[in-house]
Amino acid sequence: MSDTVVIKKETLWMYTTFILAALLVLGAVLYFNKGSSVGVPTGNVVNQPAANLPAAGQKVEVTIGDSPKEGNANAKVTVVEFTDYQCPFCGRHYTDTYLQIKKNYIDTGKILYVLKDYPLSQIHPEAEKAAEAAHCVREQKGDTGYFAMHDKIFTNQAMLSVDNEKKWARELGVDGAKFDTCLDSGKYAKYISTAQSYGSSLGVQGTPSFFINGQAIEGAQPYSTFQQAIEAGL
Repeated sequence: MSDTVVIKKETLWMYTTFILAALLVLGAVLYFNKGSSVGVPTGNVVNQPAANLPAAGQKVEVTIGDSPKEGNANAKVTVVEFTDYQCPFCGRHYTDTYLQIKKNYIDTGKILYVLKDYPLSQIHPEAEKAAEAAHCVREQKGDTGYFAMHDKIFTNQAMLSVDNEKKWARELGVDGAKFDTCLDSGKYAKYISTAQSYGSSLGVQGTPSFFINGQAIEGAQPYSTFQQAIEAGL
C-alpha cells in the first residue's frame, strides 16, 4: 500500500510540474503575441513580411497622391500619417501630439501634413466606416472638411458608429442625403483599401505610423520626437 501511495505522489508531482511549465510557456506566447500582433505601448500593429521593412535609418519615398492634406504644399517638411480612426494609440497621438503639431507647424505653414488610411478592421470593426465618413465629408467640403471630420471622429472616438458619423457630418454642414448615400454605398472602400496596401508596401506594420520626409516613425511617440525630426528637416 505504501508503495502505491509513493507512486501516486510522484505521478501527481510530475503532472503538476508539466502543467506549470505549460502555463508558463503559454503565458510567454500570449505576452509576446500581444506585443507583436495586437498592441504595443505606442501603437496597434499587424504582422507584415520582414522584407517589407526599411532598414534602420533608411528613408523611403512616399507618394502623396490625392490624399487629404493640410498646411503648406511647398514646405520643406512633409509628414505623412497612416491612421486608424478606432485605434486608441491613434487617438492618443491626436490628443497628445497632433494638436501641438497643428498649432506649431501646420497652421504656421512650416510643414505639409498628409493623412492616409490604414484601418485594422480585424480588431477595429468601426475603423473603415469612420475613414469612409471622413472621405464622404471631403467630397463635399474638400480637405478642410476632411480634417474637420477627422477632428470630430477622434474627439468622439469612444462613440464611433455610422449613425453618429451621419450626425457629425451634418454638424459640419454637408448635404445629409448625399452624405448618407456616399457612406452607405461604401463609395470609398476601395480607395481606403488601396491606401492600406500602399502603406504595407512601404513597411507600415500598424497604426499610427509616420514618415517625416521619408524617415519612418512608429507609434504614438511624444511630441518632442516629432519636433526633433521636423526641426531637423527645417
